[in-house]
Amino acid sequence: MDTQRLILFVVFSISVLLLWENWQKASLPKQELPTPAAQRASGVPTPSAPLSGAAPTGTPSASAGAPRATGAAPALKGAAVTVRTDLIVAQIDTLGGSLTRLELRKQKSTEDPHKNFVLLDSRYDYSAESGLIGEGMPNHRSLWRLLPGPLSLAPGSDTLEVRFAAQGPGGLAVEKVYTFHRNSYVIDVAFVLRNQGTATVKPDAYFQLVRDDKPPEGEGSFMQHREYYGPAIYTKEHAYHKLDFADIEKGKAEYPKQARDGWIAMVQHYFVSAWIPAANTQREYFVKRLPDGLYSAGVILPVPQVAPGATVRVDAPLYSGPQEEERLKQAAPGLDLVVDYGWLSIIAWPLFAVLRFYHHWTGNWGVAIILLTVSVKLLFFPLSAASYRSMAKMKLVTPRMQKIREMYANDRAKMNQAMMELYKTEKINPLGGCLPIAVQIPVFIALYWVLLSSIELRNAPFIFWIKDLSALDPYYVLPVLMTISMVVQTRMNPKPPDPVQAKVMTFMPFVFSVMFFFFPAGLVLYWLVNNILSILQQWQIQRMFERGKAAHAKKR
Repeated sequence: MDTQRLILFVVFSISVLLLWENWQKASLPKQELPTPAAQRASGVPTPSAPLSGAAPTGTPSASAGAPRATGAAPALKGAAVTVRTDLIVAQIDTLGGSLTRLELRKQKSTEDPHKNFVLLDSRYDYSAESGLIGEGMPNHRSLWRLLPGPLSLAPGSDTLEVRFAAQGPGGLAVEKVYTFHRNSYVIDVAFVLRNQGTATVKPDAYFQLVRDDKPPEGEGSFMQHREYYGPAIYTKEHAYHKLDFADIEKGKAEYPKQARDGWIAMVQHYFVSAWIPAANTQREYFVKRLPDGLYSAGVILPVPQVAPGATVRVDAPLYSGPQEEERLKQAAPGLDLVVDYGWLSIIAWPLFAVLRFYHHWTGNWGVAIILLTVSVKLLFFPLSAASYRSMAKMKLVTPRMQKIREMYANDRAKMNQAMMELYKTEKINPLGGCLPIAVQIPVFIALYWVLLSSIELRNAPFIFWIKDLSALDPYYVLPVLMTISMVVQTRMNPKPPDPVQAKVMTFMPFVFSVMFFFFPAGLVLYWLVNNILSILQQWQIQRMFERGKAAHAKKR
């Protein structure tokens, strides 16, 4: 039992440290967001090496880049074009033809549940930009012209095309085409180049995500600072890599530059935006800090040579939406890896699979958590039963243990020897009560990350006052019930012979339960149901032992 108390003390100490760390980070003053007047100074990316052969002699160089804006140059002004589908409301600025705002109609704002969540947003200078590389080529600083056409997905239509036009050098006509799809967060972005001149043109195309390093909406809050936000990249050869803003600024970010597959993204809690070029296409990934303090993560794709009179097209789909597992898997291989379950992913993914199965069956995530708790309890039933039998035996011999302590109060070696002989005679494993707790800790932590990271549980209601299982219980009903269950469990356990230890164990449930007031309601629900099942199981086993002891006494 000393070992069990030690485990509880270690877990409690770690929890207190985590709480203190989270409080410290949550208490830091918020950094000011860039003002709308801040001017973008980001340049056009250039490939570090030719992607598909050098440009023909006499044609614009693909690596020349566009001229940077200077303070003396007149500022261009664009107009916002609003596009609506069944899932999103997008704004595309004609200055650059960039996707500057993306409202998700099926997701509610963390700050105001009456409003829709906005993923791409000028508040964070978060946008999806694209353009062509080469002298005089239209890019994300050029002025584009909206071509006539619908801006809303019509009933019965599965796709919506929105086109913008710009003029390139030497008679090159360029169209930027956004294709939106019904019931999809994938937006196809393409450049269509028509060479109306007399010389062959060979540009490259780039697609980048640009944003600042400030925490997005709903992140950086208490108990959620762990959630990663920033660039990430995936290729089959190099797998999944996160690229911290600090490493990018220091020039220490390591990632595959050249590849023929994969994607590059900006990741945040519950949501992701990712450029997903077609497989088996040579591309160059880049991540960098821009002169204006923003960060860009993107990809450069080669454009086939455009001979006079020819037309070519280059595409790069953009996924920008929630981290829903099925949608991510359909969008691109490996994109589901952005759902971060931490170092216990090997446990978290099966837990979520079972949780999703129960939700499909019941239609309520809270009920699914209860059924998952019962399943986990059944899985660990043999260990729990052995633990409670050991504790029941320990409770029966507590008076004899107290006598041994009093008898050998001044000789600890003899006291320990007598204790071991008592354990051996009564067939008691002093560590028997520790194993179930130690085994369930990884499950507890894994489930915590599942509840914190799975967007399926975001804003998921349970009953009555619990409207969001991923958030705190607004009235702390579940944490209070959790505290009561821990008190009951403590009183059912053998009372420590040492008076000091007995007092510590009396107050431990109240102190230990404090952290549950800061956990998501879904996690507290899981642990509460687990405690209730444990109490019932322990009560039944103790009754069996007491009956067995009474029957044995009668035979004597």
